[in-house]
Amino acid sequence: MLAKIRSAAVFGIDAYVVDVEVDLTNSGNHDFFIVGLPDMAVKESALRVRGALKNCGYFFGQSVWVNLAPADKKKEGSGFDLPMAMGILCGLEAVARARLAEFLFVGELSLDGGLRPVRGALPIAVQARDAGIANLVVAAANAREAAVVEGVNVFGLNSVGEAMALVNSAQTFQPTRVDLAEVFAHSSTYNVDFREVRGQQAAKRALEVAAAGSHNMLMIGPPGSGKTMLAKRLPTVLPALSFEEALQTTKIHSVAGVLDSAQGLLGTRPFRSPHHTISDAGLVGGGTIPHPGEVSLAHNGVLFLDELPEFRRNVLEVLRQPLEDGVVTIARAAMTLSFPALFMLAAAMNPCPCGFFNDPTRECHCTPAMIQRYVSKISGPLLDRIDIHMDVPAVKYRELRGEESAESSADIRARVERSRGLQLERFKKDGIYANAQMSTRLIRRHCAIDEASEKLLEMAITRMGLSARAHDRILKVGRTIADLEGVAAIKSTHIAEAVQYRSLDRTYWA
Repeated sequence: MLAKIRSAAVFGIDAYVVDVEVDLTNSGNHDFFIVGLPDMAVKESALRVRGALKNCGYFFGQSVWVNLAPADKKKEGSGFDLPMAMGILCGLEAVARARLAEFLFVGELSLDGGLRPVRGALPIAVQARDAGIANLVVAAANAREAAVVEGVNVFGLNSVGEAMALVNSAQTFQPTRVDLAEVFAHSSTYNVDFREVRGQQAAKRALEVAAAGSHNMLMIGPPGSGKTMLAKRLPTVLPALSFEEALQTTKIHSVAGVLDSAQGLLGTRPFRSPHHTISDAGLVGGGTIPHPGEVSLAHNGVLFLDELPEFRRNVLEVLRQPLEDGVVTIARAAMTLSFPALFMLAAAMNPCPCGFFNDPTRECHCTPAMIQRYVSKISGPLLDRIDIHMDVPAVKYRELRGEESAESSADIRARVERSRGLQLERFKKDGIYANAQMSTRLIRRHCAIDEASEKLLEMAITRMGLSARAHDRILKVGRTIADLEGVAAIKSTHIAEAVQYRSLDRTYWA
């Protein structure tokens, strides 16, 4: 007997509906065939489903044929266990066939019939709503994540037995409900604050400018100067996530399988800090069926690369395209997928292998050749894509032990949000939201400078040997500094500060 159950699969960060067609035939053996481009995890569903139903008291001697339609798309994961089991139960007349069309089923089965969570519950819930499917059945651990989507009833269940009871008597179950405002507010808090950082006023100012214009930033200084501490607090001064941004960011984390099941929705901007041994596929994404990498997990947030020269050069070079385009495109023989990757890059490094080059209190034992070899691991094209370079010296004892209270993240964020408000108004017709995203055409339109600024910029470009891209970066940063000050015209003081943020080009890469 043929049964058709609706399920879903994830493709990129979106989902699509899959019809799970199950046919039971009396062929005299116990074959279990699955077609429709299944991967190994889907093929293993045959063993899990048969074992789960046997341990729930349902024995069947028929052969089982399963077709996953559309058959020309690769299917992966264990989420088809539950719809296959429901199709077999329908063939055994254990569930009401007429009501199955009202549900979309996704879930992995354990051998005792329990339901386990799967990746991508949020994009699957979005697809169920868009397809007009009223009810979505998932594992209880996926319920809060899927229930974030309004317009679909999400039932978080613990076993295949509960799924049968739901279909046969829906009145005994209530869909999961979440208060979006409460969830968003509860998850929108940070456990770090700039108030905890002593000294480093210049670095804090640079971070404020970077946050205000969404500029990439490189911090360079000796070990223990506070580079990592500063970077971890960068998300706390970025504008609060909008609900749309939170939904898109949560979808990426859901597909990657790194979303906390108790959280449901990300309310803070992500901060990703991969180890320097990461591969290029781990950083930008990859695999036979591509999955998002760290740059996509940092979407709408911060990607922090500590000890930047320790990363392999080929890994760093793959950052060029996402830094420019805000998207990662991964091509395979059977498919091409794009993942969003609109992030702020914050990087940190020592000035030399021992870490004490240019340190006034400690002696550097590195030769000029060693220093040059160390810093040259970062290519010029990558360095040009980093708008702000900031020297972070060691904190002085008086600043470290002083009683003066530092400025809080909330105070800095208020100034950043005012600056971003000006930028949103300026670029409302251009499809961007921050100064760092300006094209050459927009730079010419919005970054006009006076004669004094022109002379200052010309002198800096000539003496420091900066590239055309660095010239544009200076103008973008100058525009952001003017926005923080709340003035329309870019002044020579703004250009001077922006040029100062390129001083590492001269000091280390000259």
